[in-house]
Amino acid sequence: MSSEKFGFIGCGSVGRTLAQAFSRAGHQVVAAWSRGGEGARLMQREVEGLRTPASAQEVADECDFVWLTVSDDAIACVADGIVWRPDHKVVHCSGATDIDALTKAKSAGAGIGGFHPLQMFTDPAVALRGLPGVAVGIEAEGPELLETLKRLAGDIGCTTFGVPRGQRAIYHASVYYVGPFFIALLSEAVAIWKTFGAGEREALNALLPLLAGTTSAVTSSSLAKGMGGCVARGDVGTVRRHLVAMDSFSPRAGKLYRALSERTIPLGLELGSLTTSAADQIREALSAATAADL
Repeated sequence: MSSEKFGFIGCGSVGRTLAQAFSRAGHQVVAAWSRGGEGARLMQREVEGLRTPASAQEVADECDFVWLTVSDDAIACVADGIVWRPDHKVVHCSGATDIDALTKAKSAGAGIGGFHPLQMFTDPAVALRGLPGVAVGIEAEGPELLETLKRLAGDIGCTTFGVPRGQRAIYHASVYYVGPFFIALLSEAVAIWKTFGAGEREALNALLPLLAGTTSAVTSSSLAKGMGGCVARGDVGTVRRHLVAMDSFSPRAGKLYRALSERTIPLGLELGSLTTSAADQIREALSAATAADL
């Protein structure tokens, strides 16, 4: 491992997870600061030998490699408030924020970059256990820091992919479909299950194995070959019954079902299980006016 000293500015779930991961991988994680101090104190209990200086500037003064794990909207403000050195490496962990937010550090001669693990960071202990195998979106000014970020990701068991310059916002939005938005979809399904007496945990216990089977099907083949269900089969009658039931449950649920079904059609056509004729009939059913629209 290198002799560089790692410091964290911002000690929420992302910072606490990465600090523990790098420390366990043999890196020197020596200092952390957080607004209010509570996050830094929690990190101090999790990372042996960690100091909690009184300011972000003191972390930067003490460390060579500074990780900005503050909220997205705070990155530029925090970075602009620090006096940087040419030997610093300054990396934020936001998915959506351009590394241009670190312009002040770059102007001082520091290396700047982004390091965004595709992981849900709600509980640091859970996130830490799930970190091996996670993909990390990386970006850096200069090939040397880029290679360093690749190596660091490997040190904690992760893989990497490059995020093209200027594409961070749309890249970050895309991963929400299998992160926060997926949880929102689960919430929709659970709400329906509650109407016939199931509790949240009972519903999740039934639905999550289906999710595991779905991801396994895609992992072992492709998006189209992993697709199943009435739309992909061309079962027009079932789609119509679904629409009546969903519209009765909630007009919003009916609209969401229509939007998702419409996006299923191209995959069914690619798979070959859905004929053009059946696809047209399903599109007609999906576009039919609901009672709420009349």
